[in-house]
Amino acid sequence: MLVTEAAGGVGSVATALLARLGYSVTAVTGRPKTHNYLSKLGATDFVDLAELSEQGKPLQPERWGGAVDVAGGHTLANVLAQTCYGGAVAACGLAEGPSLPGTVMPHILRSVALLGVDSVMAPKPKRKAAWDLLNEKLDRDLLSTMYTVHGFDELPDLAEKLMANQIQGRVVVTV
Repeated sequence: MLVTEAAGGVGSVATALLARLGYSVTAVTGRPKTHNYLSKLGATDFVDLAELSEQGKPLQPERWGGAVDVAGGHTLANVLAQTCYGGAVAACGLAEGPSLPGTVMPHILRSVALLGVDSVMAPKPKRKAAWDLLNEKLDRDLLSTMYTVHGFDELPDLAEKLMANQIQGRVVVTV
């Protein structure tokens, strides 16, 4: 399984959960300094974000049985183009952008499914099932490494770090 933007908030949880469920997880990150953190979450291999974030061919060598994409844009298009026959890609973010500059070729020639993930409009029973799975499978010790807590007065500094791609995991701001 491939997880893009793996060192971010959603990517960190996806990496840890997939590893806990027994999948071999390849983490995509543009920051090599996060490899140790991602290894602790369960990632076994790494791909540099630069390999996926530029325009690629509509079909590329098959590499991934499935993926969780938090990036969108060229990264999502390349992930789809590299997904194995019958694989599925869950799109749940647009860190790189909302566009999907790809083709239908992975879908019609390899039967690759693109699944949109939404938590806002999901029915309550579906959300409860997801929370129950997280409660049962997500390692609480790992969860505590996936976020930092900051005061409201730190927002300007945090915003600068966010724009410079220096934030790891989630940020909780106390008000």
